[in-house]
Amino acid sequence: MTTNGSGALSTDASAARWPLLRWHLSSATLNVPQAAGPVAFSLVALSLTGDTSRGAAIMVAMTLAQVLGAVPLSRLGKHLPTVGLLRVLLCVRTIALGAIAVAVGYGVAFDWLIGLAAIAGSVNGAAFGYLRSLLNALTPASKLPRALGIAATLNAITFVLAPVIASGVGVISPAFAVLAMAVLGAAPALLVPADGSAHAPDAPHASGSVLTLSIVLWLACAAAGGAAVAAFEIGAVALALRFGYEPALAIIFTVPLCLASIVGGLWVSLINRNATRLIVTLQLAVMALGVTLAAAELSVAVTVLGAVLTGSVLAPLGAYYSLMLDSLAPPHRRAEAFALLRTANAVGVILAGLALATLSLSTAMTAVTCMMVFVTLLVAGRLFLGRRDQPGSDLIADKAELPR
Repeated sequence: MTTNGSGALSTDASAARWPLLRWHLSSATLNVPQAAGPVAFSLVALSLTGDTSRGAAIMVAMTLAQVLGAVPLSRLGKHLPTVGLLRVLLCVRTIALGAIAVAVGYGVAFDWLIGLAAIAGSVNGAAFGYLRSLLNALTPASKLPRALGIAATLNAITFVLAPVIASGVGVISPAFAVLAMAVLGAAPALLVPADGSAHAPDAPHASGSVLTLSIVLWLACAAAGGAAVAAFEIGAVALALRFGYEPALAIIFTVPLCLASIVGGLWVSLINRNATRLIVTLQLAVMALGVTLAAAELSVAVTVLGAVLTGSVLAPLGAYYSLMLDSLAPPHRRAEAFALLRTANAVGVILAGLALATLSLSTAMTAVTCMMVFVTLLVAGRLFLGRRDQPGSDLIADKAELPR
């Protein structure tokens, strides 16, 4: 009897873990096009125009389309099955990326590639929102921080490995690099769990606005954090040149940032607890300090330290923002809220990219530092005032029914 009972429990536990594992694999592969895109599209631009910088135009088109498409597409989920709609969006992205690969092979005009990239990018924000909203049905609230920490770790690994894969395949053909990106990016359509019946479904007719002041603040923090990380990733070559190194040595800034991000994700998954407002304020201050050290341009070692500091709090802050939006957004608008979270991060990347493209390196890094300091002071001010949220209110969240 005991043996049979233990075997049944083991089987049930494995059955419960399998959908969550599939979700984590879906989450990791969802971001392959964004991670591999800069390298793959640079190789495409080089083969068609002889100028790698034109690959940035494809990434800009993809990112801007994500910003524009996130909210409209995420609102479709209120009336359609979430998993089915997620798969449709991923099919659209896969077809668009596949069309880019074919177009590169046939030497189609470069402007067509930009248009196809915009179609592919338009679904990214909504797809992330739908996938994140599914997590609530696959794990209890007490284990959400751990699940998000694992997701952040896998995401950081994706952003390390995907460019390497794109570069290696791109040696054979830039079209193959884009095709590989499309195939790997389509994996979530096959991996995502078909149903999450572990929890009650969201109420489809609940009322409430998704953009409360609380949510806007955490979106602003996500945008500032996205800008901080992008300042290192986009500005890595410029930083290397500033210190007299070859452009290829830009990895001395990006790799430590990614490794620190992986460690931060592991830390979140191990402690499985949501942070207090004080801890979050300190983490924002650490990220602000990291960008400040880079803006100071004191030495390579100090700049690398800044990258490590920035990366070390990236996953904990991302998990916190996600949990806050989970708690504060109306149940039927969660997918939209998570899409906005991804969009806010993309806006930060765009702002950092524009600053680095139009301003001097020092001025651009200083501008990003000011963004981080501003949001840190906002959160610290709410902490000083002692305010706290309840779900759906217009104040800044503290614990708001989150696991501790």
